Amino acid sequence: MTVMVDIRDVSVSYKLASDNIMSLKEYAISLVKKQLTQDLFWALKDVSFEVEKGDVIGIIGRNGAGKSTLLKIVSGIQKPAEGEVRLGGRVVPMLELGAGFDFELTGKENVYLNGAVLGYSKAFLDAKYDEIVAFSELEKFMSTPVRNYSSGMVARLAFSIASMIDPEILIVDEVLSVGDENFQKKSRRRMTELMSGGSTVLFVSHSTAQIREICNKAAWMDHGHLVQFGEVNAVCDAYQHSLNR
Repeated sequence: MTVMVDIRDVSVSYKLASDNIMSLKEYAISLVKKQLTQDLFWALKDVSFEVEKGDVIGIIGRNGAGKSTLLKIVSGIQKPAEGEVRLGGRVVPMLELGAGFDFELTGKENVYLNGAVLGYSKAFLDAKYDEIVAFSELEKFMSTPVRNYSSGMVARLAFSIASMIDPEILIVDEVLSVGDENFQKKSRRRMTELMSGGSTVLFVSHSTAQIREICNKAAWMDHGHLVQFGEVNAVCDAYQHSLNR
């Protein structure tokens, strides 16, 4: 099988000031006097696994386990302190929906802006535009500046753009809770279509039921470490057993 994402010994660390400094002035004085001590926090530590073409990987773990940091590394948004990630195709991240929007522009203008950021031509977006708008259910608002959208409308439009372009590698962080219940069902159906169409997916969710439903493999993260990687039910069972303990 073709390896689409090869994660090798990836580590990410942050420096945390261990002194109880209450103001910027105290920080500056401590820095000048070299009295500032720092602890190293490892958000990820020596994480390695391979994702094959067509795999749908569910990433599970408690809050602070390193799930979202891992997705940012794979997406290229953040660089690892150690290790590397090798990619076998174009990546489309669905991490912070609408983060790339210009809120002074209209919904239509943001379709083209966001599509261009994802690397697609105007001709391609022209062909997909009606489909994107229909899926978002925002036909009446496409000439309205996005600053007047609700957060749910922004997320719906962003999801519609990202999910209509058949990515080779799709990175998803808890976006299937976008919109009302009907839109969530439609979003899950669209994700299933992408997966059955051969897209490779890395998907973070706190719902093991959702992971079991749409993923074939899972990665269990805990305190920055990869605890277990493999067949989805086996990993979810082990994770849930640890929670029950």
